[in-house]
Amino acid sequence: MPKHLTSLLGSPLFLWTLLALPSVGMVASGMDYGQVMHASGEFSARLLILSLAVSPLLSLFPGRAWGRWLLRRRRWIGVAAFGYGVLHTLFYLMEAGTWSAVAGDLMEAGIWTGWLAFLLFVPPALTSNDASVRRLGRRWKPLQRLVYGAAVLTLLHWALVDGHWLPALVNFAPLVLLQLARLLRNRPTLTPRESSR
Repeated sequence: MPKHLTSLLGSPLFLWTLLALPSVGMVASGMDYGQVMHASGEFSARLLILSLAVSPLLSLFPGRAWGRWLLRRRRWIGVAAFGYGVLHTLFYLMEAGTWSAVAGDLMEAGIWTGWLAFLLFVPPALTSNDASVRRLGRRWKPLQRLVYGAAVLTLLHWALVDGHWLPALVNFAPLVLLQLARLLRNRPTLTPRESSR
């Protein structure tokens, strides 16, 4: 591969442009508020799944070049997932129209799970930068783990709002399977003496 092409593909600007293009298409396509809300919500969930899949993929396939590439860009993917979550929330608010309508929706499980997922996502997204890693030190990783709670709530939000579990489960299944495979691979093995106790 030519050096200039490798440099372009590896640049932050290229990846951010690539990640932002679907949002431009959603907003510029003339879709109504509800369609943009659903499309941006699904895109947010899929990028979140991808960002969370990086660690189990690296554990199962160590030393792969594509794994290192993903690892270096995992935070960017996570921040892009949050960006689409913001877009999803903005279009939900525009479709709802009034604050009283938003407040009325909060009684529905499908809505409050979405709001809670969004709130849990805020601290990891805002601290996904090198300055926060340095400033927070050991506290940075526990803060980032809030995304796991956000992911579970996102799954519930998607399924409850959609009214069908299958689409949400199909999208989250690869992440669940990867995490299970990682746990099974990393579980401690007992020696014959320990297993006979």
